[in-house]
Amino acid sequence: MFEITGLTKNFGGLTAVDNFNLKIRLNEKVGLIGPNGAGKTTVFNMITGFLKPTAGKITFLGKDITGSSPHSIARKGIVRTFQLTSVFPNLTVLDNIIYAHNLNLRIGFWEAMLHTPGSRKKDELIQQKSLEIIDFLGLEEFRDIQAQSLPHGYKRILGIAIALAAEPRLLLLDEPLTGMNAGEVESAIVLVNKIWQSGVTVLLIEHNMRAAMGLCQRIAVIDFGKKITEGTPQEVQNNEEVIQAYLGRSHAA
Repeated sequence: MFEITGLTKNFGGLTAVDNFNLKIRLNEKVGLIGPNGAGKTTVFNMITGFLKPTAGKITFLGKDITGSSPHSIARKGIVRTFQLTSVFPNLTVLDNIIYAHNLNLRIGFWEAMLHTPGSRKKDELIQQKSLEIIDFLGLEEFRDIQAQSLPHGYKRILGIAIALAAEPRLLLLDEPLTGMNAGEVESAIVLVNKIWQSGVTVLLIEHNMRAAMGLCQRIAVIDFGKKITEGTPQEVQNNEEVIQAYLGRSHAA
């Protein structure tokens, strides 16, 4: 379904990602882990078009998407969340999701101005799809609450809801469990599994190593921009290079 080959990113004399390779099969849950500063988010930014690779190739569903714009990549079915919750704080939960649907169900200027039958039909469809996402992720009680008033864990879930509104085939989750307490982590893991079971392929970055090990079928580990190993959670957990990367030396935050 998805393949990265020789992906490299240089910032001046610094190589942030160095000849990185990864394959993801349809409907897998794959983790990308590594110490702070290892290059994980740089990989995500290249996949989603926010950074252009210095070298390498990114293929999705048999097509080369290397260097495409973020908007184009999202339309092809690769959608991401961000480390910092990306919501409209003054809008309600429902309105945040409605706005996000505009990626796939755009209403033209004159359609909206004249309130044509076509625009009304699109409005109704967007409303229906948004309510389905709210129900799917268990956000019913927060539907009409402003995003800025949500507890932190639910803001993270709203970020996932916004991503789902773009109808991803491959969902990239950038540290979805950051800042959550133990109960919120458990709930979020259930939701990620629910999304995966619905047919969405998942690639996630996560600092909570225990959660990543329990959630992912396969894990790739990156350190100083290079992939040092890849395998099942048990294989990765017992890998000496991984242990050394996490425990053997300090990394910049």
